[in-house]
Parts: sequence; C-alpha cells; structure tokens
Amino acid sequence: MGVAEYVVGKLGVEAMELKWGQGAKDIGGEVKVPSLEKAKLLKNRGYIVHPDPEDEAIQQDFINGGFKEFERHSRLGMVEEEGFYKEVERLRGLGAKYVTLKTGAYRPKDLALAVKFASNAKIDLLTVDGAGGGTGMSPWRMMNEWGVPTVYLECLLYRCLKKIDEQGDYVPSCAIAGGIALEDQIFKALALGAPYIKAICMGRSTMTATMVANTIGQMVTSGKVMPTDLSKYGDTIEQVFADAAILKKKLGDRFDEVPPGAIGMYNYYNRLGTGLKQLMAGERKFALKYISRDDIFALTREASEISGIDYVMDADEAEMDEILGG
Repeated sequence: MGVAEYVVGKLGVEAMELKWGQGAKDIGGEVKVPSLEKAKLLKNRGYIVHPDPEDEAIQQDFINGGFKEFERHSRLGMVEEEGFYKEVERLRGLGAKYVTLKTGAYRPKDLALAVKFASNAKIDLLTVDGAGGGTGMSPWRMMNEWGVPTVYLECLLYRCLKKIDEQGDYVPSCAIAGGIALEDQIFKALALGAPYIKAICMGRSTMTATMVANTIGQMVTSGKVMPTDLSKYGDTIEQVFADAAILKKKLGDRFDEVPPGAIGMYNYYNRLGTGLKQLMAGERKFALKYISRDDIFALTREASEISGIDYVMDADEAEMDEILGG
C-alpha cells in the first residue's frame, strides 16, 4: 500500500523491520473495530473481518447493540526465499539504511530458515521473540503458551548462529525478546547468546511500567486517595517517582509537559541500567561486549544439556583442582 515508499521517501525513516507473522506470532493480527463503516472499509481492503460487516443481518444486530465491536484479522502470508531477498533489496533501493527481520517462537526449522535468510541477505538485525512475550496485541495464550519458550529458543538460535559462523558465513547482529523484564534476566540473556546477542527487547514490561505510572499519576494529579502502599512515598509527582528530580533538572520548565507514564518508563529503565551495571561490576565485565557464556552456569542437567552451559557441579572444575593442588 506504499507505506515503505512514504515513510522512507517522505518522512526520512532510516530503518525498516520485516516481520514473519503479526507481531512475529503465527496468527493474523487482531484489531477491535467499533465502527461499522470502518469494518466495511477494512473488508474492502482485503482484510478478514469477523463477523461479516456486509451481511445485512449482522449490520442490524450491530446497530441494535447486539455486539459492540468487529474483529479485523490479517491474512497470513508464506515466506519464500527469493521473495524475501527481493523485498530486502526493494527496501534498500527505496533508501532504507537498515533492514531488519523480526521472527517468533516458531518451530526450530523455521528459526534456521530465518537465520539462513538473514545471513544471505546480510540484514542489519535479526530479532527473535520467544514465548511468553509480546505486548498484549495477541491472544493471551498465544503470547504465553503456544510457542517455544525463550530459553529454549535462544539456545536453538545460538546453535544456528554458531554453525553459520563456523562456516564463515555472514552473522547478523541479533536481539532476543520474550518475557524479559528485569536486569538479571537481561544479563543472562546476553550471556546465553554471547557473542551473537547484541540487544534485548522488552515490550510488555515497558508498557506495564508506563501504564501503571500513568494510573498512579492520574491519581496524584486528580487528588484521589492513594492506596496505602503507594501513599507512603508521598502525594506529588516528584515524591512518588524517584527519578522525577533528575528529569526536572534536565528539562527545566518543560518537565510539566512530561506525562506520568513517560516518567514511569524513565524510572524503570534507570532501575534496569543501574541493576545491570551492578551485576556486570560483580562479574568484572565493564562493557556489554565482554559478557560471555562462562559468566553463567546451569542449575539443572537439562539446562546444561540444551544450552551447552556448564552444570553448576562441573563449572570451574579445572580452576578448583588447580587451587587445591589436584
């Protein structure tokens, strides 16, 4: 529909992300449509709309209040190798400086296809999203239970990337996503996929921090009574949000324009950054690029088997023997 041409050519967008599946899930995109006219428009554009907005009985039921919303579903495409390469080249030809691919918690063979295609096309970033992840766009069980869990998926991804690396093929920078929310999880995800994982993606956790902060901010600004566990922090934005003072110093008079949700997200990422630095300092790794697979060990034999990471009882065995004179 000309989106790429518009955003690259007219708006100056430099990066375009291709996706395999809606939100990289193996289902169509689900959108609620509260308007009969828009539901008709979307169907005319080729979307699947449920129930059928062109059915007169359905139209009357909607008008009478029998239901409030239609659902728009995207049609699922199938990825073909040559077609993928042509689309990457098309986007680059339009002027996109960076072309990336997002894929999800699919079968191992599909992950291998994503890695191989990304390598051959020399894309700039491959993002792999495990279960449970997502932002809330997909059905709940789809996000949490219907795909390969993130730890297993990252272990498979590492295996694929290591193989093409050993073959001398191009290895794209990679990001991992899927239920990651705290700094220790970030550290472990970087270590598990080292040296290939360059970034961590967090959708739902970021949105949660933002929406909770927005709700609290509305309570503060409207003068509503705060729950006891929150009121102990204070009754102003500056008191409730720990890093509000930092933002206020940076932004000056513009601070009042910042919505509480944005302040909450800023607080959340400051917390993650501080925690990650503490963990890295403990490991004596003073830049992300130095985090390695031997910074972690497996607590179970199964975890060791699927990851190739040393089991806790085997970790540092040679060093232990040397220290003890064995």
